[in-house]
Amino acid sequence: MWLVFFRLFVVGLLVHAGYVYSPFPDKTWSGLLLGGVAALGMIALEMQVRSVPGHHMVGALVGGVTGLLGARLVWGALDGLDIVGAHFIHVLVVVFLGYMGIVVGGAKGEWFEPARIIAAFRDSSQLHQYKILDTSVIIDGRIADICETGFLEGTLVAPQFVLRELQQVADSSDSLKRNRGRRGLDILQKIQKMGGVTVQIVETDFPEIREVDLKLIELAQRMSGKIVTNDFNLNKVAQLRGVQVLNINELANSLKPVVLPGEVMRVFMLKEGKELGQGVGYLDDGTMVVVDQGKKALGRTIEVTVTSVLQTTAGKMIFCRWPEASPPSEEIARRGSDRRDGRDPRREPERSDRWGTMDRGATPAVPTPVIAETPRGTELSCDAAPSDEVAAEVPPVKTD
Repeated sequence: MWLVFFRLFVVGLLVHAGYVYSPFPDKTWSGLLLGGVAALGMIALEMQVRSVPGHHMVGALVGGVTGLLGARLVWGALDGLDIVGAHFIHVLVVVFLGYMGIVVGGAKGEWFEPARIIAAFRDSSQLHQYKILDTSVIIDGRIADICETGFLEGTLVAPQFVLRELQQVADSSDSLKRNRGRRGLDILQKIQKMGGVTVQIVETDFPEIREVDLKLIELAQRMSGKIVTNDFNLNKVAQLRGVQVLNINELANSLKPVVLPGEVMRVFMLKEGKELGQGVGYLDDGTMVVVDQGKKALGRTIEVTVTSVLQTTAGKMIFCRWPEASPPSEEIARRGSDRRDGRDPRREPERSDRWGTMDRGATPAVPTPVIAETPRGTELSCDAAPSDEVAAEVPPVKTD
């Protein structure tokens, strides 16, 4: 509210000054109008400058003053010379150096941040150790544990556009996203309260860039810092752009215990695997363990032997076998052999039952064929048959 009254006061003051001290002696109303236009222009400029970060304003101010001092020195050196168009050259030098000082000072305004100034006097080695936090690594939460151990040195930078993204996630209508966003804000507040950890909120933004990942890369290049993330895609893009990345997932994978083929470990079988008979379990650090024939031990903790280890971009997988698991049954092996030979194993019990009364150790009797002439034609018959059931199923052979 006080700002509104102050603006009205400034407008009234400039209007009164234009009316009393009008540059047009005979036209006082023109001076009044000129004072009002100047006041409105100044207020419009003030509203635009309010969105500019403070360190950029300080940089522009220091650069502008430096440019004017430089123009004064240059013109002092040229003052004694006979130069054609001296007044124009004087104005050109003042405008050029003043403009360059303001532009360059505003662009390099981060050098006037308090953290950089303090670091310059305290320890110059800490000046370029900026760790820029990504949204994903803040929500993940493991960055807080790393900061507590003291392995992460330098200044942690939380850009303003990252905080806006966290706030949007926290205000989401989806309960899952809302909880993740609130967790990220709590993690960042927890890091700020840690002793020995410096967290800096940077208001630098890039309005011409829409993607947050590209803004992070641009900010890291400008501050000569490193991006802390667990986003695989951001990791690859930043490396292509020449920006150093600290990936939390890669750190976690490097800290996992090393296992070699032949080692014995204990693992709890949690669920069934994709392949037949496989069981899946997890170590304490989240490493997936796939056990052959482990399906039989679901819900139990068993001792398994490591056979191989597969390292992927998503993590590490350990393949094991369970020595106590019984081998596949003979029935499964026999059926697999029958399928390879082209026989249908489902008909085997039927054949064995049909000839079950036959003595497998005895040599079966070969029936003697008999050919007889009948009014219906020549018939072939046998004097013996394996059983009445087979005889009923096989009709006599007729020949013409």
